[in-house]
Amino acid sequence: MAVPDEQPADLPSDLPECPSMQGTGLLPAELRAWMLLLAATGAVEQRLRSVVKERLDVSHDEFLVLCLLAEMPREGIRMTRIADLLGRPKTRLTYQIACLQHAGLVTRRSVHDDRRGVEVALTDKARRLLREASDQLAETVTEALASVMGPEQREAACGLLPGLTGNDRSTTTP
Repeated sequence: MAVPDEQPADLPSDLPECPSMQGTGLLPAELRAWMLLLAATGAVEQRLRSVVKERLDVSHDEFLVLCLLAEMPREGIRMTRIADLLGRPKTRLTYQIACLQHAGLVTRRSVHDDRRGVEVALTDKARRLLREASDQLAETVTEALASVMGPEQREAACGLLPGLTGNDRSTTTP
């Protein structure tokens, strides 16, 4: 319940101080930061669901499969690898892939050297739809994170990656 004179938490500057920054609970900083990250992820997923349904006409879980495939080689990857990367049961993934294939967004084919293996790849239609929706999807993610993460929350989340600051890209620059 909101306190009567409290302003809405629509903007990061309006957010209450992050409990993770206080460090008064039982959890170590890494677990407090992890909980903050989970809350932020939940906010993003909540906002993305309707945009994904409207723009791509797929479920959020199917969208995650499309995003994973979009970052993989054009030839595709094995379904077992997708299940591992997304932490999904293989039976559930089989259903999601069937739905995506029915919508013309992915192809499935047997792996030539392993009859039991199945590779999945994006279709050109899926690539086009993702390109067309990417700006709105990215904006939705940014807005969702901005609505739940102010400076204190971002600082707490950085506790998950000690030594990583602002523009530190030491692992990716020569």
